[in-house]
Amino acid sequence: MREYLLTLCVTAAVTYLLTGPVRKFAIVAGAMPEIRARDVHREPTPRLGGIAMFFGLCAGLLVADHLTNLGHLFDESNEPRALLSGAALIWLIGVLDDKFEIDALIKLGGQMIAAGVMVMQGLTILWLPVPGVGSVALTQWQGTLLTVALVVITINAVNFVDGLDGLAAGMVCIAGAAFFLYAYRIWYSYGIEAAAPATLFSAILMGMCLGFLPHNMHPARIFMGDSGSMLIGLVLAAGAISVTGQVDPDALKLFAGSEKEAVQQTVPVYIPLLLPLTIIAVPAADLILAIVRRTWRGQSPFAADRGHLHHRLLEIGHSHSRAVLIMYFWSALIGFGALTYSVNSASMWIVLSVVILSAVGLLLLLLPRFTPRAPMWAQRIVPPRYRRRRAAARTLRAASGAAAEEAAGADAEAAAPEAEDHRAPVTAGVSGVSGANGATALGDRTRTGGRGKAGSAR
Repeated sequence: MREYLLTLCVTAAVTYLLTGPVRKFAIVAGAMPEIRARDVHREPTPRLGGIAMFFGLCAGLLVADHLTNLGHLFDESNEPRALLSGAALIWLIGVLDDKFEIDALIKLGGQMIAAGVMVMQGLTILWLPVPGVGSVALTQWQGTLLTVALVVITINAVNFVDGLDGLAAGMVCIAGAAFFLYAYRIWYSYGIEAAAPATLFSAILMGMCLGFLPHNMHPARIFMGDSGSMLIGLVLAAGAISVTGQVDPDALKLFAGSEKEAVQQTVPVYIPLLLPLTIIAVPAADLILAIVRRTWRGQSPFAADRGHLHHRLLEIGHSHSRAVLIMYFWSALIGFGALTYSVNSASMWIVLSVVILSAVGLLLLLLPRFTPRAPMWAQRIVPPRYRRRRAAARTLRAASGAAAEEAAGADAEAAAPEAEDHRAPVTAGVSGVSGANGATALGDRTRTGGRGKAGSAR
């Protein structure tokens, strides 16, 4: 566990430290697209955050290669090299897209090529656990097609959900944490070395996301872009492929019986991870809804719009931060719920807890539509939005009356010096001292007297 934590910390540190220079580079390189109609942010923000995340991935693999226990993994398995090759290719395509915005079909082809590169180096699904049947061996073509499909689905699911500050990185980090605990349990508790690559991939994935999140939380200073979202999607898919399609369920020895019983016991995690319906359940649901919505309108499935789940949360009335936290909540509920169910699927407390938390999640989703009202004794304490209408109206009238009195008092105070200024000259004029009004009166008399003197002089 210490070596995994060390790898995680190194990956997070490298990603965090490199994100600042990468942001400056993105600004200089002009990777700051203009605000689009579907965007939520209001100011141009640099992309290319995936550059820092990729170098964090490289640093994590390099450190793991020089550790005592994890170093043997690179000698016995070719999966880390397969991950690095596929990640480099998908990262390069993402960088080009962040800068030049390449066509969607070209990106899809690049994703399939990256998945094929990993398959060629051994990171592929060898068999498929099926409930009631056992482990079904796949042919080379079947395994390749299934692996490529899983990689493409996961990459696009993560890419589609990357619409709010910190959303994609946080959700993938939560999924990676649940996946790490599951893979580590298989590797450590059952002594299955085939689960070690998936455990390492999950630790590195969490480090990449944790290192980038401080720069990406609302308001974001930099976006990960497609270079980052497609990268973490590929790493997430690689871990699922490694532990799902290469770990033999019969090696777990959960039962003394047959292989079918072992497969059936591990179904709560194996099947959802394969489809995938737990670790990326929310992004996958968003992906399916987006495809149905766009094709129904006669648009391309890759045409961007403002109909994603996070956009709908904002339309309901949630703030930016609350919408992100709600998405975090659902990801954690699904991922860790499946993890807990895989540990003890016979416990009804787990099912009841998931149901209760789901109800809490639905309540949070509908929270903006219902405004709670405080009791009468707390009307003066709570903010105005939570007060009752009558109390709020009385408070508003009292506040407006107080404001009117203050305004009247201020006007009176402002008018008082002016009145004194006007009254003072009058008094001075009467008493014979020079003043404004007195001078005018005296002036008339002077002009009359002057004319009399002038007339007498002529």
